[in-house]
Amino acid sequence: MTSWTVTPERPDSPVALALWRAYYTEVSDRWYLLHEGRRTDPAELEREVAARTGAELAPPTGRLLIARYDGEPAGSAGVRLLDPATAELTRVFVREERRGRGGAPLLVAAAEDAARALGARRIVLDTRSDLVEARALYARLGYTETGPHNDDVYAEHWFRKELTLT
Repeated sequence: MTSWTVTPERPDSPVALALWRAYYTEVSDRWYLLHEGRRTDPAELEREVAARTGAELAPPTGRLLIARYDGEPAGSAGVRLLDPATAELTRVFVREERRGRGGAPLLVAAAEDAARALGARRIVLDTRSDLVEARALYARLGYTETGPHNDDVYAEHWFRKELTLT
């Protein structure tokens, strides 16, 4: 029987880096294909991966979670505290070949649990208009679209969810 597991991981681990490279390749390619008709320049991708190390997702104020499908790394999600009561959900990703098997909702639920463990009472996130699957996922999981909570140049939609005690 195939199964998912979700466990904490160091942001600088080889598993995390491989998943982030896949994540950045996909979201960057989608943006460039939509806006400029080209894929991401490999050197640009490597600069982005190097610049965004994920250090903010390390304890004590953050957590990185890795989902494995039958033991193989298949997705990630991170949370970090923005303030003592607010966590940000970021880097939610499931490899294309593992999508549609329940991994994304499982990762988001685990990230919400991690945010609660950090003391957060609410969770926020941002995403882009072209990431329609992500926006549908968040809406399905009880996130409400809100006004901006950051000024990220690529953010076009912002969501929020109150975290209840479990």
